[in-house]
Amino acid sequence: MKRDRAEGAGKKSEVVTVRLDPKLKYLAELAARKHRRPLSSYIEWAVEQSLSRVWLEEPFNDEGVSVADAERARHLWDLDEPDRVVRLALNYPDLLTHEEQLVWKLVRENGVVWKGRFSGAPAEWTWEIKEGSMIWDRLREHWPVFKAVANGSQSTTALPRWQRAARPPPKTEAGVSGGDLDDEIPF
Repeated sequence: MKRDRAEGAGKKSEVVTVRLDPKLKYLAELAARKHRRPLSSYIEWAVEQSLSRVWLEEPFNDEGVSVADAERARHLWDLDEPDRVVRLALNYPDLLTHEEQLVWKLVRENGVVWKGRFSGAPAEWTWEIKEGSMIWDRLREHWPVFKAVANGSQSTTALPRWQRAARPPPKTEAGVSGGDLDDEIPF
């Protein structure tokens, strides 16, 4: 399955501008020389090393989850922005930016991107908020609209729509309703 990649995909690295105090810059340059690396490569290495010391879940009984651990478990990074934001929201919602929280709220409340079923009386489309319920291709397809509505450049009327209430099953010749509604997709 071919997936469209987010902007910047395929680039080897991203440019980040950092300010360092003169003493720290000088010491980092010396450390880079010792490692026989350019300063930018040394800074990248140092940041990567620090990821195993930043805790997403504090150690308890000598076990915790660092940023590096979560990445190794594939909880944080994906080439596609929608996948990254949803995985972050499901695993570490307290790390979402305000803008990501706005988009996540729209995604969470939109039945077109979730597997689920009709339930209740009257029967309405319901779903569980978990990774296995996400319809990833639909999320990627509608992501620009979710972002545009979240940032205010489009109205909520632009959001994808789904069938919220179950249609009554067709009557058979004997007048009995037929069909199983479990795990249907509402569109």
